[in-house]
Amino acid sequence: MTPPPDRQTDSDDRLTGLLAKLDEATELLASAPAFAKPGKLGRVLDTARRVMLQEGGCAALEARAEALETAGVFQDTDWATPQILIPSLTTHAFRSPDANTVVIESLNELRLLAVALGDFRHPLISAERAHHHLTQVLAINLPMLFMPPTEAERESQGRLALLSRAVLRHLAERIGYEHVIDQLIDEIWRMLRQRPIQVDSVKQMITQIAICRSNPEIDLGTSGHGAERLVSSLYGPTQACREDPGVDVYEERLHHLDGGALQNEATGFARAMHDTGIVSPYHAVLLRFLLANGDHLLPEALGLSGTGRDSLLCYRELVLALIEAAIYPASAQAVYGLALMLERGILYQPPVAPALWRQLRLPLSEWSAARLTIALGDAVSPRTRLLEGVLCMLGQPLGVGQGNNPTCQSARALSMWADNDPDYLLQLLAWAARDDEIVMHFEGQPVSSRGCLAIVGRPLPMDLDPVSLILVPHLDYIYNEMGRLCAGRGGDPHQWINPELHGWWVGRGFRINVDVATGQLFELEEFLRVFYAAYHPMYNGNQPMIHPQPAGIAVTDSAARFIGWHAITIQRVALDQTGVMRVYFFNPNNDSGQDWGDDVQVSTADKGEIYGEASLPFEQFASRLYIFHYDPLEYGEPADVTGEELDEVIGYVHRSWGAERIPAGALQASPPA
Repeated sequence: MTPPPDRQTDSDDRLTGLLAKLDEATELLASAPAFAKPGKLGRVLDTARRVMLQEGGCAALEARAEALETAGVFQDTDWATPQILIPSLTTHAFRSPDANTVVIESLNELRLLAVALGDFRHPLISAERAHHHLTQVLAINLPMLFMPPTEAERESQGRLALLSRAVLRHLAERIGYEHVIDQLIDEIWRMLRQRPIQVDSVKQMITQIAICRSNPEIDLGTSGHGAERLVSSLYGPTQACREDPGVDVYEERLHHLDGGALQNEATGFARAMHDTGIVSPYHAVLLRFLLANGDHLLPEALGLSGTGRDSLLCYRELVLALIEAAIYPASAQAVYGLALMLERGILYQPPVAPALWRQLRLPLSEWSAARLTIALGDAVSPRTRLLEGVLCMLGQPLGVGQGNNPTCQSARALSMWADNDPDYLLQLLAWAARDDEIVMHFEGQPVSSRGCLAIVGRPLPMDLDPVSLILVPHLDYIYNEMGRLCAGRGGDPHQWINPELHGWWVGRGFRINVDVATGQLFELEEFLRVFYAAYHPMYNGNQPMIHPQPAGIAVTDSAARFIGWHAITIQRVALDQTGVMRVYFFNPNNDSGQDWGDDVQVSTADKGEIYGEASLPFEQFASRLYIFHYDPLEYGEPADVTGEELDEVIGYVHRSWGAERIPAGALQASPPA
């Protein structure tokens, strides 16, 4: 009698056979010339699709991620640059009826998983960023992770709906399935501690967690502790909206509350907002209600201290006009921006209030209005959306993010102006939003941005806050024009661009520790001595920083390997609560908390940082610095910096981004004691 077939053996045999076909197709793709690769790609994708539907298929593809990329699977597609991929778009790709789109997206996630786990060293994205991306992908796609395909998905996708879920389950299992929800909650809080201006992705994560927690078919086990605080802050911060009744019902309820209940509502909203940095749409409903029914409660509803209350009283008409024009349920985040702007006291700077009155009445150009609508939707008018962005940027100057825009200098400039020169920022915005042009000067020569709108085919960054959406194309263009005007000069062009682009307060002294022509380390010890003498309180006469200064760092991954050059702002240098001298800096890359390897772990909280700052001990920061500005007339004694301190920093440099940049004949520094 013939024994029954072993189903597991059959499955393994099918997978083995498919993998052999996949490897053969991959080799053919790899050996094909560039013009012939599209003709070879279809076989690879079709075989990969069949592999993913087999048990163990996702793991096999994860192991082949590097080979697939090298062969050219992602060539000439959006997935060729993983560092700019947007997690929120994965939902559309996973639910696409087009098989190739689903397969390429799935292969991309498996590639990033291999990178995140350290099995694939990718030249364009670090393990930390890949892990962060996957965490967001899981958050945004939680319903697909826990629930079967809907009828609509089955009709439009067929078995492709199962493929997407198989990939997501594999991601969750490899990252740690039992901790997915807890990791997401931790990730949300970690991001909120940095107080970014853009919180839509965070709100999406909270929404998905709320949906999963309320679904009786989803068993989260012991996961999900701490989610209540997040969910309630967005959907039910106060007693009158605890069960998330909808904004229309909530507005009706407000008409029936007495004075004490209204005050409780105001303080409840303010507490939740300042606790998390996100604003419930119900909060906006309350503020609009108070405009007509008791604006004496506005300070409580905004959670203002004495400084903020004084600002509100002195500029009451302006504040009321801003609430009327900018704050709606669809633009609720403006509430937080307004509160923090009042707390900063910047309305007392004479030009700021008139500039905000101008902003309230500012006509937008057709290009500006269309750009705001395309990027941010039409739930409110483009003018309202831009006002929301203005309030958020003036309230949170260190919450600016560069999005997927490769030019970090523009985001840094916006942050510096919002922090240090808000009326100049408002002037630039008025020119750009109304006139489609800004004019800056480079060494006395006017530089216009009007050409930025004439460039055909250039993709403009869209994942930005409203102010950045309008200004960044202009600023990027001017930055590049200034670089063109520096062509032919020896050295790094930032020496001349940074003071002209950012403002008069940028130090005219400039140091770089890399030879521009060769990429080798250059006068590293002298570079460090000048940096200590200019910035370290023990060597600069205990002079605190007066103005933030632009600087450049060499970013490294968790293995201390060089990733690239990046623009940041040095905000201040001070002792933390444990007596460690730290450099506090602004990083515009949307997430400042990173592991840069060799025990260099960037902190964003609990080390004396204010919201939006990152920090490192002075010597660790100096080890990743490659350019900085200083005032050559006001700095200390470079000769006083001890050899032990220099050896420690040089050791960090030589063990990380400088490992392959040590000039021939240079001695390796001793490791820190």
